[in-house]
Amino acid sequence: MTLAQHLAAYSEWRTELSGSLEKFGLWLIKNELADAQTTRRLALLLEKLREDRLNVAFVAEFSRGKSELINAIFFAEYGNRILPSTPGRTTMCPTELVFDPAKPPAIELLPIGSRESTVSIREYKGFPDEWTVVPLDIASAEAMQDALRHVSDVTRVDRETAEKLGFTISDDDSALFRVDEEGTVEIPRWRHAMINFPHPLLEQGLVILDTPGLNAIGTEPELTLSLLPNAHAVLFILAADTGVTQSDLTVWRDHIGTPGGRKKGRIVVLNKIDSLWDELKSAQEIDAEIASQVGTCAWTLDLPETQIFPVSAQKALVGKINDDAALLKRSRLPELEYALSEELIPAKQEIVRDNTDSEFADCHLRARRLLESRLAGLREQVSELTELRGKNKGVVEYMMGKVRVEKEEFEAGLQRYYAVRSVFSRLSNNLFAHLGLDSLRLLTSTTRETMVNATFSTTLSGAMKHFFDVSRDNLSRSRGEIAEILGMMEVIYKKFIIEHGLKLGTPAPFSLKRYEREINRLDHWCSAHINSALQLLTHEKSQVTHRFFEEVAVQVRKTFEYANRDAESWLKSIMAPLEVQIREHQIHLKRRLESIKRIHQATDTLEERIEDLTHVDNNLVLQLRELDEIGQDLYGVLQQTVARQGIRCAA
Repeated sequence: MTLAQHLAAYSEWRTELSGSLEKFGLWLIKNELADAQTTRRLALLLEKLREDRLNVAFVAEFSRGKSELINAIFFAEYGNRILPSTPGRTTMCPTELVFDPAKPPAIELLPIGSRESTVSIREYKGFPDEWTVVPLDIASAEAMQDALRHVSDVTRVDRETAEKLGFTISDDDSALFRVDEEGTVEIPRWRHAMINFPHPLLEQGLVILDTPGLNAIGTEPELTLSLLPNAHAVLFILAADTGVTQSDLTVWRDHIGTPGGRKKGRIVVLNKIDSLWDELKSAQEIDAEIASQVGTCAWTLDLPETQIFPVSAQKALVGKINDDAALLKRSRLPELEYALSEELIPAKQEIVRDNTDSEFADCHLRARRLLESRLAGLREQVSELTELRGKNKGVVEYMMGKVRVEKEEFEAGLQRYYAVRSVFSRLSNNLFAHLGLDSLRLLTSTTRETMVNATFSTTLSGAMKHFFDVSRDNLSRSRGEIAEILGMMEVIYKKFIIEHGLKLGTPAPFSLKRYEREINRLDHWCSAHINSALQLLTHEKSQVTHRFFEEVAVQVRKTFEYANRDAESWLKSIMAPLEVQIREHQIHLKRRLESIKRIHQATDTLEERIEDLTHVDNNLVLQLRELDEIGQDLYGVLQQTVARQGIRCAA
């Protein structure tokens, strides 16, 4: 199965999963089992499935054949190169290939001058007027080629402007950015490009990120802080004739294969193996030479050889266009495509499956407990009424008094619940005081001010260290509040279960570990990129302050925003079951009392009432059966496997 087929199957599975969740939500509404919290959680799940994307990043220094590889994998059916692919530098700015049906096919280009502001690329995406738009004629491969050449555009500026925009200028003849005889420097015209293109794979949720070499990666922190870490697969392209060069190794160590970092989904492509095809050598000798290069690269990058794929993107493209199966096989591209389809899609499906499973399981369990609570209360009521058969009014009065006392005891017990609500509210406020964004804004502002006014590099480093220390301390304090809230809710759950028979289970725990890990990752990144002597020597202090710190602050804010959102959902999720069960129990006690009152007033209605309740009992049993069937159907969809796990790409 090809990557396209796997992605189509994954897209179909995702659609089927969305349909099952929508069916569950409608069933809850129909049977009066939906509450605001459950409805919100299901809506968020459906939104995540609709916006689900599979991000694949291509990273390489220039002249490694990266654009040619993208052409060979994704655009060969157009019979020509779509992305520009010529000797030297072609992709001058990070480029995202996506499909948004709400927009016409076009290239959106963010001017390089936007680097002077502290606004991130992610934020600029919300301001369409800031982008230059070039229409894309998808009916003509030649017209698309012409339009896409814009990603290679350059402009010339003076040295001061180039440095202000974050480019490292050197007088070395081999330097990427250097001053010419006229005192100008050639730099990219664009900071970022978005290509909206109705390709079948992009339509199904694939996003391709094409990145330039080391200089662009080093001067655009959003790439290394957000886009690359969040990619589901990163293809790092090397040249087979040169192997791992020093600049390749710098990109790998600093931005992709960091020590102790993620290796799953990190694939190395050893491109241009056709440069090793020598007519004076046998096929065995050529294969041995390629294998030797693979072994050397694996050792240098500290990767298993199964994650390194030797290919010839250029010969693969020619083979596909000319329908030359022998050349395509010799290019070895099918092995890389197989690894992508067999490893990437199942890994992505596993993430979606786990997220959906945990959320749906909780919503399903809450609905089941509510039905079971209704059924238990109803059967208790039927049992009471059945015992009244043939009894005199005195017995009925006694039973009525018993239920009234039970109702009064429950209402007295509610005072504990109201007290808990008050403490819960106070602890929640304390939690958001530490976890909230107001304190983070103040911390960011004071750190920025300290860095701007800093005279020595040690002050810059100290300001960043203080920023992360306080951020971690806020998370640590929040952890204490969470533990206190959870302990209190466990006690109140047990009291209402034991004293009033409510079906509550245990409150779900909540952990901040993932957010703490992200803060540690960002801190490590700063230590490596901002506080290093190289950065402090090659960038002006103001550039370090604005370009790097602003992006770090954005990422920290995003982390705290996610933590706030998830903490808020957790607080609602542990309080909502108690609120719903208390409301149900109050309604149940009221109905029991009203039934016995009616029996007391007219004993001939007893059998009619028992018959009515028996009918309701049957409906509740039917609802439980339907709920179980919905759960089984959805779990059946969840367990479907789009593709069997690949064995080429080890974790």
